[in-house]
Amino acid sequence: MAVARNLVRGLGEVLITLGVLVLLFAVYQLVYTNVQANRAAAAVGDRLEDQWAADPNPVKDSFAGIQTGDGFAFLHVPRLGATWRKPIVQGVAPDQLARGVGHYPDSAMPGKVGNFAVAGHRATHGEPFRDLNRLRTGDAVVVETKANWYVYEIDNDGEIVLPSEIGVVLPVPNKPGVEPTERLVTLTTCDPRWGSTHRLIFWGHLESVQPKSEGRPAALGG
Repeated sequence: MAVARNLVRGLGEVLITLGVLVLLFAVYQLVYTNVQANRAAAAVGDRLEDQWAADPNPVKDSFAGIQTGDGFAFLHVPRLGATWRKPIVQGVAPDQLARGVGHYPDSAMPGKVGNFAVAGHRATHGEPFRDLNRLRTGDAVVVETKANWYVYEIDNDGEIVLPSEIGVVLPVPNKPGVEPTERLVTLTTCDPRWGSTHRLIFWGHLESVQPKSEGRPAALGG
C-alpha cells in the first residue's frame, strides 16, 4: 500500500509540474511574445521615422539597398482602427514577422507594377493581423513611405487557401509566368486565428498615390 501511495503521490507531482509548465508556456505564447513583438515593432518604427526626419523633403521614393529585416514603410488599415499603423519590414521569416508586417522579398515594392505582398501574424508575436478577417471589398489599405501615400482598394472579402498555394503572391496572383500590368497588393495571414492549417488572403489594386507633402489621404481622414 505504501508503495502504491508513493507512486500515486509521485505521479500527481509530475502532473502538477507538467500543468505548471504548460501554463507558463501558454502565458509566454499569448502574452510575452506580444510584449516582445510590440517593443520590437516600436523600435523599428522609431528608427524608420528618425531616418525619414533626416531628409524631410524627399522628391521620390527609393527602395534601393533595403536589406532583410530593414523597416521601410508603414501599413495603415482603417477598417482595423483609426490609429492602426504597423511597420513593414523586409522578409517573412519568423524573425521579421516578430517585428511587424513582413514583405515578401520577391514581390513588388509599394506602388510598383506587380504584386506588393505582405504577411503578418494573426495570433501571438504581436498579432498585427489579428482582425484581418474584418476586411471587406472596397476597404482601403494605405502604405506610407518616405515620400508618398499609396492607397490600395481591397477587391475581395477574403479567400481561404492551403499554405501550399504560394501562387497567391505571384506578380499576377495565381497566374505563373504572366507578365504583370497592374499595381496590386496582397495581404496574407494564418487561418483560423489559433491555427495554421490554412491561409487567409486579401487582394487589392492601387487606387491612388499622394505625395506626403500634400497631407494625409482621405482614406486616413486627411
